[in-house]
Amino acid sequence: MEVTVHNTSGEAVGTAELRDDVFGIEPRIPVMHQHVVRQHANARLGTHKTKSRSEVSGGGRKPWRQKGTGRARQGSIRAPQWKGGGVVHGPIPHKYTKKMNRKMRHLALRSALSVKAGDQQVVVLDALKMEAPKTAAFADMLAGLGIAGSVLVLLPEADVNVELSARNLPYVKTVRATCLSVRDLLGYDVVMMPLASVDAVHRMLGQAE
Repeated sequence: MEVTVHNTSGEAVGTAELRDDVFGIEPRIPVMHQHVVRQHANARLGTHKTKSRSEVSGGGRKPWRQKGTGRARQGSIRAPQWKGGGVVHGPIPHKYTKKMNRKMRHLALRSALSVKAGDQQVVVLDALKMEAPKTAAFADMLAGLGIAGSVLVLLPEADVNVELSARNLPYVKTVRATCLSVRDLLGYDVVMMPLASVDAVHRMLGQAE
């Protein structure tokens, strides 16, 4: 798949080839869904906790004798039906982690990238560098490129100036190309990446990996 390469001023400066095995496959929707569910599940802390009747304080003796009072028999004031008693079958800390093998994760990413490329939502730059952190300059660059809506910026490596320039824009997110997720790809209208990021994605997701 051939796409036009722009500079940061919005001018077309050439073309680039996006590999069909990464940006041009038939999207696998179930695998993409599984990837997003896994990401959400792995983000859960699982620290919820309630106390059972063995963990609450008090209740060491029987409240009243078994028979002869006219009241229902009780063994402890910390039984679940008492105020201050333990919780029955309450939540306890546990992990929500879901596993997904590497081939399926990469297939999900290739499917998401193919969806974006098929919808003409991939913008390729010759390079993305900024001399200093300037949010206004970054916003002007997006306007010059004709990008409307939210933007996911894929960087080949950490770049403080670019990251700080984009951080204050609520509709822009920067992420390393090697740290892609389906949730990010589908959660933003446009995916913008320099040629170096395209190469990084090809190396990571290409079939001859």
